[in-house]
Amino acid sequence: TTDTQRLYGIDEGPTKLAGERLLAARRMVERGVRFVQVFPSPYGTWDSHQKLKENHARMCKPVDKPIAGLLKDLKQRGMLDETLVIWGGEFGRQPIAEYAEGTGRDHNSWGFTMWMAGGGIKAGTTIGGTDELGNKAVPELGRFHVNRLHATILHLMGMDPNALSYFHGGLDQRLVGVEGAEPIHELMA
Repeated sequence: TTDTQRLYGIDEGPTKLAGERLLAARRMVERGVRFVQVFPSPYGTWDSHQKLKENHARMCKPVDKPIAGLLKDLKQRGMLDETLVIWGGEFGRQPIAEYAEGTGRDHNSWGFTMWMAGGGIKAGTTIGGTDELGNKAVPELGRFHVNRLHATILHLMGMDPNALSYFHGGLDQRLVGVEGAEPIHELMA
């Protein structure tokens, strides 16, 4: 409907592409698709080593309204409780300037942010934090290995993360590592 398209920003130039992709994802979930990955950015990447402020502002505008629309739509339809939504990337950004002009920041695997909603996640929960420079996650504030994030996602999808394995290179491999991993229980409702 027109109201749904407006909710996702499909009626606006800058948000049209992301809105269409996220609405298609919602429709797929409605029809029973268990896993959907969406790349909503029309720019294809968030990797911005130069002009960080300018580039991230430009990249956020097309996705902000459609993402909010997706969450609202899922909630209105009673689907958010059973649909896990994850927004993240593979790493964060260094807190220091990169290049002589100081307009960018390099990759940072020691401290980054992502968010999750619905699907068994405890709403409004924040876990973790970095040092005063934003360089590294601080153990006292909650620091988790990515294997625990994977274990959480698998658990919320109804799978035992430590029992799920595949044979590769002569070994039974697990998505959560050879030592196994516990879900992050503080995140779950």
